Amino acid sequence: MSARKAVIGQYIEGFRRGDHAQVLGCLTDDIVWELYGHKTVNGKAAFAAEIQNDLFDGEPTLEIDRMVEEGDTVAVTGGGSVKKKTGEVMRFVFSELFTFEAKQVKRLETWHIWLGNT
Repeated sequence: MSARKAVIGQYIEGFRRGDHAQVLGCLTDDIVWELYGHKTVNGKAAFAAEIQNDLFDGEPTLEIDRMVEEGDTVAVTGGGSVKKKTGEVMRFVFSELFTFEAKQVKRLETWHIWLGNT
């Protein structure tokens, strides 16, 4: 596994465990997070605020289907689910592009598709 893919593994595992410090440790201070169809988040502090979400209960399940690396960018596809405070479980698929500066993610582009509740 390449060093960049290993960083993404740490990032994803941080979300699985609810370890936001681990997630943030994978990012540059000036991270740009483009959540297509939703918003753009600029900087690590804004990123930290975005991942603090009171709508959900517990940690998400996340599965990686594929990682493809080219140059300083790694494309990731996967899926998962998250439990809402109301008890509903929301399923989703995602695609993300992680662009690196040295050993940290400088830009993250995210596409989420919600598949419905179970």
